[in-house]
Amino acid sequence: MDGAAQTGDRLRDVPVRVSAEYQGRPGDIARGRELARRFLARVRAAQGAPVSDRAVEVVQLVVSELLTNACKYAPGPSLVDLELTGDRVEVTVWDSQPVLPVAETADPGRVGRHGLEIVMAVCQSFEVHREPVGKRMRAAVGLADHLNDTAALGQPA
Repeated sequence: MDGAAQTGDRLRDVPVRVSAEYQGRPGDIARGRELARRFLARVRAAQGAPVSDRAVEVVQLVVSELLTNACKYAPGPSLVDLELTGDRVEVTVWDSQPVLPVAETADPGRVGRHGLEIVMAVCQSFEVHREPVGKRMRAAVGLADHLNDTAALGQPA
């Protein structure tokens, strides 16, 4: 795991972070979700952080949606960074496409292309920055249920 020193089974340096590179091949999105699941399991075990099951699902969803967009619309590799920052996980996806994504107007009749809308609805924050080569998308997800915006999903907060 990058950015973390280990003492036995306990991680002692913050921030805790993991990174992976993907090439847009079949199975990359599933590998990205697995990266997120393993990372949060390690955060739970090593840091003793209160990571809700819902937070694990939301982080996997965010990784899946952002990595899907990178694989679908950007030529070349993409990078996924997951970083524990206090009571949340920051999911960062970099790709080589400089065009910034824009959420489309809500349309219940539209099939597909709802990923960015979903990400923006379930995250504490979402931002996109153009980079010298491509762009960087960053979303923050709270680790505990009370820190997530569950009202956006029609559930009580």
